[in-house]
Amino acid sequence: MFHKEGQKIIFVALVIVVATFLLIDAIQMPWLVKGIQISLLALLVLILQFFRNPKRNTHQNDHHVIAPVDGKVVVIEEVEETEYFKEKRIQVSIFMSPINVHVTRYPISGSVLFSKYHPGKYLVAWHPKASTDNERTTIVVENKTYGKVLYRQIAGALARRIVNYAKEGQTVEQGSDAGFIKFGSRVDLFLPLDTTIKVKLNQKVKGGECIIAEA
Repeated sequence: MFHKEGQKIIFVALVIVVATFLLIDAIQMPWLVKGIQISLLALLVLILQFFRNPKRNTHQNDHHVIAPVDGKVVVIEEVEETEYFKEKRIQVSIFMSPINVHVTRYPISGSVLFSKYHPGKYLVAWHPKASTDNERTTIVVENKTYGKVLYRQIAGALARRIVNYAKEGQTVEQGSDAGFIKFGSRVDLFLPLDTTIKVKLNQKVKGGECIIAEA
């Protein structure tokens, strides 16, 4: 299954590959034809791999915050969250490489209280200032059991488009499709100080399934 955000790109890529295969068939240099064909097929496989949208088995639990994306945990620390809460929170950051699934999923069920897009720079996603300087979206979801969770989609050096489906006032379901970040990036979670963190630094997590924190 492929994500809807990749449908146009996949279609264009297929058209280009097929058209190129037909056009280069007349070239009288077999080694060159073979090289072009292999390169085009490799590119197509990468595009298909990037936009895959595997089904995840989310065990919904209002006491849990689940990973919004696939990737590696690169930050677990107490920070001052300055955009929405304006107080100290525990930040958990997940870095996504270009080979990870890039679907963003809601970390908790509840109501969307805040959803805002910020234009910005395209620093590498692991840069300390990426969370505040890069192109990003900030979303806050609340449920009565866990409380409020802020998650921030952050563009990286390669990621040039963030797709965010969250709208203020909307009721959302844990693990469901919340957006997409194209071509490498990261997601930050800002959690209450009294939450119990269930992951470790450098741990690889799976979006929609891995438990990040517990109330």
